Amino acid sequence: AAAGKNAAPGLHMLPATKAIPKEMLPIVDKPMIQYIVDEIVAAGIKEILLVTHASKNAVENHFDTSYELESLLEQRVKRQLLAEV
Repeated sequence: AAAGKNAAPGLHMLPATKAIPKEMLPIVDKPMIQYIVDEIVAAGIKEILLVTHASKNAVENHFDTSYELESLLEQRVKRQLLAEV
């Protein structure tokens, strides 16, 4: 299992982090935290625990299942995108 703390404010990254948590700032086509999680999964770790601040719903929402989006992608036969979400 891996654990990560991302509850500290991103004051040094203002104004970008005023509306978006620093972990969710995009690098190319994904939020920063997704690259970290991808590396953890690639290393064979099966369980990941992220400690977030109550105001960081974006982090939680990013990793939560979006049944509506998955259904839409399945209907439109977008298997590549479906695998990514």
